[in-house]
Amino acid sequence: MSETVKAIILGIVQGLSEFLPISSSGHLVLFSMILDFQESGLAFDVFVHFGTLIAVMIAFRKDIWEMLRWLPQVPGFLTNGMKVESEADEYKAMSFFIVVGTIPAAVIGLLFEDYIEQLFTSPVIVLFALLMTALLMFSARYTEENKKFMSLAHAIMIGFAQAFAIMPGISRSGSTIVLALWLGIRREIAAKFSFLLSVPIILGASILKFKELMEAPPPSSEIMNLVLGTITAAVSGYLAIIWMLNIIKRQKLEWFGLYCAIVSIGGMLYIFFTS
Repeated sequence: MSETVKAIILGIVQGLSEFLPISSSGHLVLFSMILDFQESGLAFDVFVHFGTLIAVMIAFRKDIWEMLRWLPQVPGFLTNGMKVESEADEYKAMSFFIVVGTIPAAVIGLLFEDYIEQLFTSPVIVLFALLMTALLMFSARYTEENKKFMSLAHAIMIGFAQAFAIMPGISRSGSTIVLALWLGIRREIAAKFSFLLSVPIILGASILKFKELMEAPPPSSEIMNLVLGTITAAVSGYLAIIWMLNIIKRQKLEWFGLYCAIVSIGGMLYIFFTS
């Protein structure tokens, strides 16, 4: 199998797993090892994450535009006690909550960057974390929606859930959405906030890694594979978002719990019998 085909496959894996609750970091680690992809590393990671950023910005372009439109009125909204009484207020609140919700992951990511990168080298840790993701997905069936919108406290807690998902094998979308559901937030709001919350964290991580990438740019022979990986990540990411929104409405998150459990147990058995 050529490196180009492997790049396309990994781009698809990144796009699907970034927004489906199955852990993109965990799947990228496992598939890179399975395919023995020689070009995996900083450059490929930056490019495919940029592809998923494009996907979420296209899928939620209306919401992003509305948040930017009402952004100048956010300070007044805050001084008035953050009362959500209209759709415009929801967008003002969402803008502020995304900023607040991004802080935990940004701080933890910067403080523990080296330690987190070491976790990505261990398939066993990834597989155990996938099992935790499976249990998390199964728990979604016991949640109950009883909130009209969300609060600042909710945003902070969901932000910490996103920070926890920095660990490879823990699904970012899964942990943030399920926690939101456990907090009683409506499914549509939970999903929207989770996906929009990914924008600053993916953008910030890409910018930081891009600086490192410029110090040691990839050879010209790899550029085409990086571009193909980006395109496939963007397309598959967009389709994953649309699919995920539909699944959340149908309350079928446990499907992904079953998938993660099968991958985790199967992977651990494989490592046990081949080691």
